[in-house]
Amino acid sequence: MAHHHNEEDEKNYKTIFTVVGTLTGLFIGVVINQTWELVVILGVVGFLFAGFFRQLLVKGRENA
Repeated sequence: MAHHHNEEDEKNYKTIFTVVGTLTGLFIGVVINQTWELVVILGVVGFLFAGFFRQLLVKGRENA
């Protein structure tokens, strides 16, 4: 029973990875400070990387 997973906890982890990835991409775009289009593009790249990380590297792990 100690390893019982809750569906709400799993959704919470997915949300955290998505938000962190998106904000990191946006932050890198702001630091590079080229154009606003680049900030948006890097935000999308961060969002996609978070999804990639979540699906391929974290999926199936017991504590994630």
